[in-house]
Amino acid sequence: MNYIVRGENIEVTAALRDYVEKKISKLEKYFTESPNADVHVNLKVVPDKQAKVEVTIPMPQLLLRAEEKNPDMYAAIDLIVDKLERQIRKHKTKVNRKLREKGSTKEVFAVHEESASAVATEADIDSDSDLEIVRTKRFDLKPMDSEEAILQMNMLGHNFYVYTDAETNLTNVVYKRKDGKYGLIETV
Repeated sequence: MNYIVRGENIEVTAALRDYVEKKISKLEKYFTESPNADVHVNLKVVPDKQAKVEVTIPMPQLLLRAEEKNPDMYAAIDLIVDKLERQIRKHKTKVNRKLREKGSTKEVFAVHEESASAVATEADIDSDSDLEIVRTKRFDLKPMDSEEAILQMNMLGHNFYVYTDAETNLTNVVYKRKDGKYGLIETV
């Protein structure tokens, strides 16, 4: 794995970089061969004196991503590695359920394997019973612009809103981000 460690409002010392590489390299035990993946690590100190660690590992069959805040930078790194391990185990469970007895965890995550791609997020870490669909809604998509969609979303009290863009006639999604700002997902 190739480590790309950045610091925002913090100097990335050799000791801190070594600690990040040592901890994240423990994830390699889940792979048959060391993946040729870039590990993007962003270390921040946010205004409330909290250390924030963000790790993104894009791979051919899986995107591993996690964030963690903690007053201690080293503790945040430890916690983020635990989150990433849970994501890998969750993905392994899903793949094993589909491929039944196809192989060990190392074979499932082999770089050359062509299984169905999946994105593991923190929401995926919850137990399998949380994946059950308990309600279905159907609705017509009204053509509108993104500003009107945001107003509709806020009026409904939701954190996302699906709509048809009036200019492109494509289905888009607006959503509320953790920082209170808005995001837009456009389809092609």
